[in-house]
Amino acid sequence: MADIKRLATMLNELDDLLTRCMRCGLCQAQCPVFARTGREADVTRGKLSLISGLSREMLKDPEQVQDKLNRCLLCGTCEANCPSGVKVTDIFLRARAILNGYLGLSPSQRIIFRSLLTHPGLMNRLVSFGAAFQGLLSKEADSIIGTSCARFNAPLIKDRHFKKLAKKPLHKQVPSLDTPSGASGLRVGFFPGCITDKIFPETGLAALKIFKHHGVGVYLPKGQACCGIPALSSGDSDAFSRLVRQNVQLFTAGKWDYLLTPCATCTATMRKLWPEYYKGSLGRVAVDKILDVSQFLVDVLEIKADHNQKEKIQAAYHDPCHLRNSLKVNVQPRTILSAGGRYSVAELPGGPSCCGSGGSFNLKHYQLSKDIGRQKARDIASTNASVAATACPACMLQLSDMLSKEQASIPVKHVLELYAESL
Repeated sequence: MADIKRLATMLNELDDLLTRCMRCGLCQAQCPVFARTGREADVTRGKLSLISGLSREMLKDPEQVQDKLNRCLLCGTCEANCPSGVKVTDIFLRARAILNGYLGLSPSQRIIFRSLLTHPGLMNRLVSFGAAFQGLLSKEADSIIGTSCARFNAPLIKDRHFKKLAKKPLHKQVPSLDTPSGASGLRVGFFPGCITDKIFPETGLAALKIFKHHGVGVYLPKGQACCGIPALSSGDSDAFSRLVRQNVQLFTAGKWDYLLTPCATCTATMRKLWPEYYKGSLGRVAVDKILDVSQFLVDVLEIKADHNQKEKIQAAYHDPCHLRNSLKVNVQPRTILSAGGRYSVAELPGGPSCCGSGGSFNLKHYQLSKDIGRQKARDIASTNASVAATACPACMLQLSDMLSKEQASIPVKHVLELYAESL
């Protein structure tokens, strides 16, 4: 049963956040979902109008309200370009939490958020079991990109071209690390993130290779949990707090100068959302010390781009929304991409835009996600680049799917992998 007093308090807090919106409609030009559907209900202004009457609307038809609020990528593009400084992401997350408090979690959400994500050991065992038998249910889609598709009709997978689970995840290859600082005099805490660990361990290994090369000590504790964004974006603030608490306890047990992650979504969650939504103390985990790996390499270690005029391999770079919009990090990944001297950055036509992933948005609204993503794939292909590069594992999944569907056969790599090749 919903805690009415708590919901009333949350609704009042939400009203305070909504007062800045002037309903000017400038968000229309920024929203990737609205660009595809043209529906006022899909643009930020339309959703904020709905939220402004949330207490009334959720009594009439809470499921419909929830569906409308879930048709948002949480990419932050509207917020980054809002002339009034409306905290759109914050408003949407709070509104989803209110609806969750009113409706309660679905059985599947309870299993995922409270039984699996909050128990990393159990989650790892289930994923390892899935990895062992995934070959029976999938077949190759594109050998160059490394994607597969389902052998049989599967409602959840649908027509996705997906990257398989790693045969040996990062936590099996490197269970833990606690190495002293070298020439740099620095030690970092390393948070690989779920997708890096279970699907792209090569990204995590590239980061560790880079740290070793530059004399950076690493504290990598065993048993890390999810950063919490799947639970929070679905409105489960309690599971989010449990996940943050687990990670804070792990990282406060070691000594480090910076806490780094190669995942744009994890970085934005840890820097922006941990201090805002966690029901507890972050202790020694200072949010200004949480950085994207490329940001650390460029801003702290002062790694420079290679401007040698020799012929280089073209890499089409996609800006992850959580880096560019939430953290204003856009130069640093490009610098790291070109720092090794082998690659040069090929910019995409039309400039930065969302790839259409959006985490759970991709699961709930795959057709919309696919419509947005296939345009991104066509933009990448138009550059004639030999490789697609980005700085977010979630974007890597989406780009791999879309490029495979477009039969572009362009491999997708993390910028850290491309830099590590030269070391």
